[in-house]
Amino acid sequence: MNNHGSKRDSRLGEIVEASTGEFSVQCYELYKAPPLGALVRCNEDGPVYGVVSDVITSSLDPARHPIARGRDEDSEEAVYLSNPQLSRLLHTEFRALVVGHESDGRVLRYLAPRPPRIHSFVYSCSGDEVRTFSSSLDFVPILLSAPVRSPDDVATSFIRQASVHHPEPERFLVDAGRVLAGLLGRDMQRLNGLLKRLSP
Repeated sequence: MNNHGSKRDSRLGEIVEASTGEFSVQCYELYKAPPLGALVRCNEDGPVYGVVSDVITSSLDPARHPIARGRDEDSEEAVYLSNPQLSRLLHTEFRALVVGHESDGRVLRYLAPRPPRIHSFVYSCSGDEVRTFSSSLDFVPILLSAPVRSPDDVATSFIRQASVHHPEPERFLVDAGRVLAGLLGRDMQRLNGLLKRLSP
């Protein structure tokens, strides 16, 4: 897409697990993961694009489960102020489904031949990148068939977020609805559920 960079203000974290179909990212800051359906990018050479499919905050040490600490606090923020060690004991991760990559300057909306490397930096995509990537929805079947908790929520979250970066958001949503109808015409119940999620 040629308009991506390595600005630190868009850097979210690093890949800690990867396959050809998805990758997991540990965020640099607690609770600073992108929202469900957001488009992210990794690999500065030969970028790979992913759509956020899950966000998890948990203990860094699997043997130490978080415990309630706020009985005597007035707010949730006070819990963290009274227990500053929490920012070092907890971490936020997100998983992203691979939906495309770049090769020879072209955006290809299907799986990359190899997974991104561990410790690759992961960035938020700019509005221009989202608009360019979503100018074709050829990758939507990847989202709809993904083995995640709610692939329909992931797909519609992406489409809604992408729409605001297009000159005519409503037209983009209508076009996306047609794509979904073409893919799910034999499953009207699922299609209607998706279209309702896209309604304003």
